[in-house]
Amino acid sequence: MKLIGSVTSPYVRKVRVVMADKKLDYSFIQENVWAADTTIQQTNPLGKVPCLVMEDGSTLYDSRVIAEYLDTLTPVCKLLPPNGRDRAEVKVWEALADGVLDAAVLVRLETTLRPEAQQSPEWIARQWGKVHAGLRVMSERLGESAFSAGNHYSLADVAVGCALGWIAFRFPDIDWRGDYPNLARLFDKLSERQSFKDTVPFLA
Repeated sequence: MKLIGSVTSPYVRKVRVVMADKKLDYSFIQENVWAADTTIQQTNPLGKVPCLVMEDGSTLYDSRVIAEYLDTLTPVCKLLPPNGRDRAEVKVWEALADGVLDAAVLVRLETTLRPEAQQSPEWIARQWGKVHAGLRVMSERLGESAFSAGNHYSLADVAVGCALGWIAFRFPDIDWRGDYPNLARLFDKLSERQSFKDTVPFLA
């Protein structure tokens, strides 16, 4: 398998963490989707990463789709319950974490790609509202639990860890650690996993 992505994308990181946890072999092909010479649309018509190219040449895109598929390939480190309410709970956590990321990414794109005179403070504030509301609900749902969903590590923790890691990377001024110490404890514990250590985002 080949994974097309970037080392700074939190969605790509989620897939890389899953592949590492499940001990799956793959090659990582870095792609800058914002570059003029990007070829990402040859494999994903939406022009986004991550994109997983499988052995037969077929492709999967969207981190949630890819992660769910990868979890079926081996029983090592099962990240999703087989069915029912427990599975739905993990998927809701993933949707919440990804939603926080979606809003934060939009803020970054608005403030880095659009000239300042054309930026919308109201629109940016709306996205920040989603980020802070999502973080608050994450903290409330986590409480004093050791893991996001249930009593063991799951895809919920992968998604939350990647979301928090990206916010810390791109928006270090946001004091989510001080506001939500239980999320900080969870993130610090996740950061000790080899799969998280090996995928810390960085600027090349």
